[in-house]
Amino acid sequence: MDKLITKAEIINQPYSGQYKERIYDVTNPWNSQSWTWIKFENEDFNEWCGEFRGLPWAVALSKKYNNVLVLTSDYLFQIDCLSGEIIEYESQHLYQSLTVTPSGEFIIADYYSIEKVESNLKNKVLLESPLEMMDMIKFNGWSNNKLSITCNELINWDNKFELELDGETLEITIKGFT
Repeated sequence: MDKLITKAEIINQPYSGQYKERIYDVTNPWNSQSWTWIKFENEDFNEWCGEFRGLPWAVALSKKYNNVLVLTSDYLFQIDCLSGEIIEYESQHLYQSLTVTPSGEFIIADYYSIEKVESNLKNKVLLESPLEMMDMIKFNGWSNNKLSITCNELINWDNKFELELDGETLEITIKGFT
């Protein structure tokens, strides 16, 4: 690769020969038999496909960091946008949601917390939440630099909250309660 990756999206398994393919696998006896396919597009509009171990959960591209994060049921992969190589990976522990802010910051959530991923996967910053204990965090998409988030209150699962993350300040506020 010597062309910058400009797009990344989860796709179904492509037909054999449909794209140039590259396998991203990690040797581990605990790997699942499932795979995720990501279609990448380079700045010259050439498309190719990456095959990642695990069920597909999310993909996000940051032009700020020139990285792609691929979240599967097995791993969180960090891919360099210029080389297409794995920078690093970590075994998928509890991550459920992944997105990127309009300014290029990666945001990731497990069941109980939301974090900003800095320049690498080992460097994460916990984002402060207005709720003391969250559970079942789910990212629902961006609108006008605001990320819609839903979650339950950990001690009382009947309490469902709508939260909002400001894409610039990274402040989380309560939008609603059901």
